[in-house]
Amino acid sequence: MTLSEIDKIFRDEAGRTLATLIRLVGDFDLAEDALQDAFAAALERWPACEFPDNPRAWLVNVAKHKAIDRIRRQAVFRGKEQALVHELELNAQAPAEPSATLDDDMLRLIFTCCHPAFAPEVQVALTLRTVCGLSTAQVARAFLVSEEAMAQRLVRAKQKIRLAGIPYEVPERGTLVQRLDGVLAVIYLVFTEGYVATSGADLMRPDLAAEAIRLGRLLDRLLPDRAGIKGLLALMLLHDARRAGRQTAAGDIVLLEEQDRSRWDRAQIEEGLRLVDDALRVPGPPQPYGVQAAIAALHARAPSYEQTDWPQIAGLYEVLLRINPSPVIELNHAAAMSMVDGPARALDLVDAITARGGLHGYELLPAVRADLLRRLGRKEEAREAYRAATEATQLEPLRRLYARRMREMN
Repeated sequence: MTLSEIDKIFRDEAGRTLATLIRLVGDFDLAEDALQDAFAAALERWPACEFPDNPRAWLVNVAKHKAIDRIRRQAVFRGKEQALVHELELNAQAPAEPSATLDDDMLRLIFTCCHPAFAPEVQVALTLRTVCGLSTAQVARAFLVSEEAMAQRLVRAKQKIRLAGIPYEVPERGTLVQRLDGVLAVIYLVFTEGYVATSGADLMRPDLAAEAIRLGRLLDRLLPDRAGIKGLLALMLLHDARRAGRQTAAGDIVLLEEQDRSRWDRAQIEEGLRLVDDALRVPGPPQPYGVQAAIAALHARAPSYEQTDWPQIAGLYEVLLRINPSPVIELNHAAAMSMVDGPARALDLVDAITARGGLHGYELLPAVRADLLRRLGRKEEAREAYRAATEATQLEPLRRLYARRMREMN
């Protein structure tokens, strides 16, 4: 087994393995350290001959013993050593195959991260760090703060979980709804990182997208007939259905207008469309995820890019702005309006967002502006905006896309 294959396994399994370890040891830092020890052991053993049939179970089992070793070495745990070790030995039996116990650990972790004792931004930061496996530097970049500041924020949150005795569990059914908005937000965040990665050589992380969809299905079973859950699940399915058409064999981005729609997953689209209808039929005011799913449904139903119902998409973004206003939605609305009223009108909207400072540091803002300037024939300004977009992103496929656009304007 090559190192690149092992690295992919680590990336695919890290989130759910860590979730299981946090349940077992009840401590984020100890679980992370034990997992790193298990990864180091795997790098030593797997390339030779010891590759296991179930990598996740192997990692959990090795990390369990590494955690026990760490507990024994730490004087602060002396008084609890016997009880902790006994608990680990009783409850950390990793199954031979993935099971509901392992599956539910991720949901428990998300509910822990979404405890009402934490501010929304802390909930999101913990999820990015633990569930998505992003580095502290990458999480800091997402929040536009220094790495040191983010590290301190994460340390405080983990300490609060430990010192306040916040339970690592799915709450009672009666209290699920209190945390549902946060849980939906972080599942969508996991999916978003899977759909377009924050950084690196790969555009997508299908493992994270699949995990988010799995969690969405689990939530839909736990809390049926919830418009927000059905809307989010529909949104993820409809976006993920286009995965095969979104990049070339070499890993370059294929834009929506250039995609071969025959490569889209029609069965997944049909499921997503049914869920959109279900979400919109639930009594009550429209929910943001349902409206976003309705936008995705219009793209999925369109026979071609040119036949897309852009006026209706722009109208749905206006609905979304009324029920869930944000500068990012404003930017998406402006992009849709460029297909209705032209790029000049959309550029005015984008410049108004920029003037208010609502998206300062948001890496896709210069990319949208560059595209509008390119379509208006303002090549030098477009090149400048593409250069700004290139500097703002750490994702190599996006950098190659911007370089291609600049070459095309020569």
